Amino acid sequence: MTDTYPFIQTLRDRLAKPLPGREAQYKMAFAHRVEEFQHRLHPPDNAKTGCVLLSLWEELGVWHTALIRRTENPRDRHSGQISFPGGRHDDGDESFAHTALREANEEIGISPQNVEILGEMTDLYIPVSNFVVRPFVGVLKAPPAFQLQPGEVEQVFVPTLIHFQDPSSRSTADVMVGGQLLVREVPCFMIEDRPVWGATAMILSEFLELIS
Repeated sequence: MTDTYPFIQTLRDRLAKPLPGREAQYKMAFAHRVEEFQHRLHPPDNAKTGCVLLSLWEELGVWHTALIRRTENPRDRHSGQISFPGGRHDDGDESFAHTALREANEEIGISPQNVEILGEMTDLYIPVSNFVVRPFVGVLKAPPAFQLQPGEVEQVFVPTLIHFQDPSSRSTADVMVGGQLLVREVPCFMIEDRPVWGATAMILSEFLELIS
């Protein structure tokens, strides 16, 4: 895999070195979140751990990733938002990477056997749901055949990395935080006229610095 794609070998090497970290994440965070992060150096002891998968695959010389739109659910603080596939780490999971692979399989049908984990990016605390998110980067051995989890995933997007590298993909939007608070002019990436903001945009921001 890495011999076939020098980009992947370079990315693996970059993930093994010191990461861009918080500074890169903050570029796509709204002002209140940045202040919150800077005042809270460590997440609370009762924070849960969640793991997500930033998947990569090549088609016709172009690299893609997968994002999902979560089903509308009044009990979900991230209802309807666009995110990477992922979920809560269970005690039965062998590792945090295993959690990311399991959730990607459950939510959109990506087989763990089709994924080679390249490394992990900087974790990120989400106050509204009290989760520490651990983002893993994985390359797929073949393009995925998606199967969406009923009741959990409404839609899957397959944007190219080139799309996010284009400065015109960055914008601002008014968003609802926690389903209650309207925050205006939040930094976001746009895909198909929908904003990708919050933790997902911050993870993408660090990833884009890794591959720049």
